[in-house]
Amino acid sequence: MNDEAFAALVREHAPRVRALCAATLGDAEEAEDAAQVTFLKAHRALDRFTGGASIATWLHRIAVNECLDRLRAAGRRRSDSLDALLEADSSALGAVLAEASPAQALEDRDTVDRLLARLNPEQRLALTLREADGLSYEEIAQAMSCSLDSVKARIKRARAELLEMTRHFSGSDNV
Repeated sequence: MNDEAFAALVREHAPRVRALCAATLGDAEEAEDAAQVTFLKAHRALDRFTGGASIATWLHRIAVNECLDRLRAAGRRRSDSLDALLEADSSALGAVLAEASPAQALEDRDTVDRLLARLNPEQRLALTLREADGLSYEEIAQAMSCSLDSVKARIKRARAELLEMTRHFSGSDNV
């Protein structure tokens, strides 16, 4: 693949790769760095791309691995305590979940991002790939180099943990 073709590939896939990195890492600058490294690694590995998966799935796999490496290196798992989130803004998650106005939802996105950051990295990645990127379970399994059952379990656990956290926000068991 020549440089022009690779540049077109980057232009096409960069927004989704950046969004994945941002959702996974929770830091815009670090996410931008991770996305750039993802494309550098992809460029170096182009000759090893076999076409067994789509180019998008292949790029997602590289991005996932880069983000997981960064999370492991930073030793980040759960950066905010749930009590701190509750004190900061107990209504934010409820407003987002209650389909707040677009402006309100944008304001509350930070709280949602902090809640997602409380999930373990594999769960957060699986959920992000499914809900934000719309990948199928099979595509997620390829991107994360794990089994289909593992993907389903990670997404189920992530949803259950988020549901439990939202119960703290609402003070109700009916969420």
